[in-house]
Amino acid sequence: MSPRKKVRQELTRQMIMNAARDLFVKNGYQHVSMRQIAKELEYSHGALYYHFKNKAELFYALVEDHFAMLNQILDDVLEQKVDNKSKLKNIILAFIEFGLTHQNHYEIMFLIKDEEVRNFINQSPNKSYEKFAHSIFDLCDKPITLQEIFSLFLSLHGFVTHYCRHVVNYDEVKGFAEVHAEFLMKRLVD
Repeated sequence: MSPRKKVRQELTRQMIMNAARDLFVKNGYQHVSMRQIAKELEYSHGALYYHFKNKAELFYALVEDHFAMLNQILDDVLEQKVDNKSKLKNIILAFIEFGLTHQNHYEIMFLIKDEEVRNFINQSPNKSYEKFAHSIFDLCDKPITLQEIFSLFLSLHGFVTHYCRHVVNYDEVKGFAEVHAEFLMKRLVD
C-alpha cells in the first residue's frame, strides 16, 4: 500500500462546488460522478462525502447557491436610491450581466435538461421568478400582466442564452445589452 499523499489544503464545500459546476456543464449531470469530481480536485472521493452525501445533494447545493446569488443581485438593485424607471432598467441589465458573467452558473440554473435534476430544483427557480415578477410589477408605472412579465423574462433569458458560450464576459456585449434594455423599457414605462 502506498503512503497517502499530503494534501495541499483542506477540501472545502466551495472547492467541490466549483469543480462540480464545471464538470456538470462540460459533461452533463448524468456523465459526472463523485469520483470524477474528486479526481479533478486531486482528493479521494471519500473526502467529498464529508461535505455532500451524494451527487444529487451536491447539485442541489449548487442550484441553491446560484439562485441565492441572483436574488442578492436583485435585492441590491432594489435598494438603490434611484427612481423606479432606473431600477427597472438596472434589473434588466443585472440579469443579463449575471448570466454572462457566470455562464456556468446560468447553465446549471436554467439550461440543464436532465429529468433527474429537474425533480429537485423546482423551488429555487420559482422563488426567484416570484421575486423578479413582484419587483417588475411594483416598479412599473402602468398596469402589467403576469404574461407580460413572463415575456420580459423570456426576452432576457433569450439574450443571455444567445450570447452564452459565444462571449467571454458581459463587457463584450454591454452596448447590445443597453440597447436591449431600452427596447424592453418602452413596454414597461410611459
